[in-house]
Amino acid sequence: MYPERLKFGAFLAPFHPLGEDPTLQFERDLEMIELFDRLNYDEFWIGEHHSLGWNSIGFPDLFVAAAAARTRQIKLATGVMTLPYHHPFMVAGRALHLDHLTRGRFILGVGAGSSPVDAHMLGREWGEMRRMFSESLEAVVELLHGDQPVTRKTPWFTLQDAKLQLEPYRGGEVEIAAASVASPHSVRLSGQLGISTVSFGVSRPGHRPPDMKTQWRYAEEAAAEHGKTVDRRNWRITLPIHVAETRAQAIEDVRAGYQRWAHEYWGDLRGLDVTIPGVDPGNAIEAAIEAGSAIVGSVEDCVAGIQRMQEETGGFGTLLVYLQDWAGPEQTKRSYDLLARYVAPHFTGSARPLAESARWYQENRDLFGGKLTLPDHGARPRGADAG
Repeated sequence: MYPERLKFGAFLAPFHPLGEDPTLQFERDLEMIELFDRLNYDEFWIGEHHSLGWNSIGFPDLFVAAAAARTRQIKLATGVMTLPYHHPFMVAGRALHLDHLTRGRFILGVGAGSSPVDAHMLGREWGEMRRMFSESLEAVVELLHGDQPVTRKTPWFTLQDAKLQLEPYRGGEVEIAAASVASPHSVRLSGQLGISTVSFGVSRPGHRPPDMKTQWRYAEEAAAEHGKTVDRRNWRITLPIHVAETRAQAIEDVRAGYQRWAHEYWGDLRGLDVTIPGVDPGNAIEAAIEAGSAIVGSVEDCVAGIQRMQEETGGFGTLLVYLQDWAGPEQTKRSYDLLARYVAPHFTGSARPLAESARWYQENRDLFGGKLTLPDHGARPRGADAG
């Protein structure tokens, strides 16, 4: 059973090609958040990365604070805060402060880490990251959602009678969401703790996207084992999406940017093989669309692609556009505008009452005879002969 209303948002890792001034890049990202706020998107997520150049935002909580002052209604999330890099008391404390600064619009997105380089610089053993993530997340959930002081001792952090001195904004609750790329570890932990889940539908070039349906099954199974419940309305999936007036135009908008992302980031920087057997490199974007790693096309194509995702997964609550610099700035803004105005209403129902009003009149216009007619602009106004 699908959630009644599909929500829409954005996920900014970010992935920005090298060469741009970072100060202006940060400003461009903040302006993008303002655009999504004006277009009435539900959420905007901001990632944490400390290396590799393309991923330039290291402190998403600071970005959330800056964006909060420039937006009205959109929810803002860390996407995600890497828990093994932070003391859990500080994570929970910053989350509560952001909950107040955003007037209840903050979501704490957390993860185990995706970059061995970041872990190396901070002296973290890559093989220990999942264990550390579990230990920290359990403590963060207790601190934010519990009502008793927390005492815990692990090899890397200690809590002694720890209790946050702030209550959530207006008696609410800070939502916590754990991110999962492919491993079942995070989604199982989400189910165990009864918190939200973020799944990444995007995959690197040449690879099929993760099996979303199986990921959700892991969350449900873990929840049942621990006496918790999980709700599809709190399940988010992130995927690259680009919309244009026609399918051909949309593909051409992103073709060069996709190739740059594939070869310069995944190939040259990460050192991975991005060739696709039997596919010309110039047609790699078509292969990604066919594999389900991106939705690119007209409004109708994107509606069909999202409907297909709902059918394949069994339904989810929020679709997060995985932001990429695949197209030019104006083409990108146009895409997000088309998505908000013409694609999203198919799933939010926002345009349905207007269509129903028009259809009701069309079906019942005989009731009105000639009463509803266009004005005769050639008729002289009343009193024209006066004087």
